[in-house]
Amino acid sequence: MSDLDVSAVQPVVVDSPLARSRRTTELTLVVMAALITGAAYTITALGTNAEIPPGIIVFVAILLGLLLCAHVVVRLVARGADGTLLPLAALLHGIGFVMITRLDDKLAGLQATWSLVAIGAFVATLLIVQRATDLARYSWLFFFGGAFLLLLPLAPGLGVNINGARIWVSLGPINFQPGEFAKIALAIFFASYLADRRELIAASTWRVGPLHLPEPRYIAPIIMAWGFAVVVMVFQKDLGSSLLFFTLFVVMMWVATERLSYLLIGFVLFALAAYFSWTQFGHVQTRVDIWLDPWADPLNKGYQIIQSLYGLADGGLTGTGLGRGNPGQVPEAQNDFIFSSIGEEWGLIGATGVLMAFILIVGAGLRTALRTDRTFEKLLAVGLTTIVGIQGFIIIGGVIKVVPLTGITLPFVSYGGSSLVANYILLALLIRLSDASARRLGELPDDPTPSERWKAWRLSRSMRRAERREAA
Repeated sequence: MSDLDVSAVQPVVVDSPLARSRRTTELTLVVMAALITGAAYTITALGTNAEIPPGIIVFVAILLGLLLCAHVVVRLVARGADGTLLPLAALLHGIGFVMITRLDDKLAGLQATWSLVAIGAFVATLLIVQRATDLARYSWLFFFGGAFLLLLPLAPGLGVNINGARIWVSLGPINFQPGEFAKIALAIFFASYLADRRELIAASTWRVGPLHLPEPRYIAPIIMAWGFAVVVMVFQKDLGSSLLFFTLFVVMMWVATERLSYLLIGFVLFALAAYFSWTQFGHVQTRVDIWLDPWADPLNKGYQIIQSLYGLADGGLTGTGLGRGNPGQVPEAQNDFIFSSIGEEWGLIGATGVLMAFILIVGAGLRTALRTDRTFEKLLAVGLTTIVGIQGFIIIGGVIKVVPLTGITLPFVSYGGSSLVANYILLALLIRLSDASARRLGELPDDPTPSERWKAWRLSRSMRRAERREAA
């Protein structure tokens, strides 16, 4: 058997100081995130009931155990990955869980269950996706899977209309939003398709009057995929997801072609689509009216945003203190308006901390995109980072009245099982991409994956059998 075969079968263990440093940093930050969550949970109980929760030791132990499990898996299968992604997500998750507990104990129990499922999905994603480039092979499968998930809420007997939007699917006692997983699937499809045809699309050899456009056969499939996603979201009255898919498509087209014209065309199309939606859909008009002047109907349509603004104002710089505010005055505070609850009890300092965590996650994602030289990995990292960043901007901007309100969740923070699981899967993909770029840059050895070792072992065994047959 050749040296290459031996190296493929036997694990190559070479110490990498840089990888070891990143994992040590990650471990330290993960423990800090768990301790901050435990301290906030205790202070919230003291502020609310004036007593330390009896199960605080068990709570912190379980939380730390889950995070350490995630860290150990990253240490084993993605040693070169960015050391800040998991701790930042853990911190946001912990802050969100504390506020959900503050608002509703029953929902906190459900969120704890979904947290366990989310960490399991995170671990499973890292174990299954051993090479990020393998995802590109199944681009059309991801497209059809994403399309199926988008259409699922429209199926009779499965789809459920909640708060005016038909984006939920009910399977017995479980309700979930398929669109949370569809956005990841479509991001993978966009990245794969654009990576294969970016030069042909950027060439723009089809001339229509003064415009130079890509050949229809190259651009039509991705335009149809994007249009399908946006139309379905509009039909389901999910304004936030429509905006998210639109932004995802425009940003990935811009990065793939490196042409500013696509970004400018995207802005023009967005303005036209926004005006059309405002004139044609009553729920869009309502949200714009609330955004412009919530005090026009303070006891009905504008009640939620007004109470949110009062809560933020009451929090001031340092907040009212955990357990000492009245975040329950805001309807659906655990979902769309959890940021206002954080601003009320944690103050401007705490709210700024949440914003900084999102900015750091976006920065880590874009840094991953810059470090890789493979087009698919670069586009996928940009797409996944855009999903997190735009979601955060849309929901926080809606709460502080920068943009009209939309019905999407704040990643890792808001209550919602499907959102939490989907975002942890997204996080695992970003970590896998970060590890791949580190290995390609030589920051640690690019060891064969377990599946590659298994295939090499089977090949070497077949070769040995053939050699024995020939010798006989």
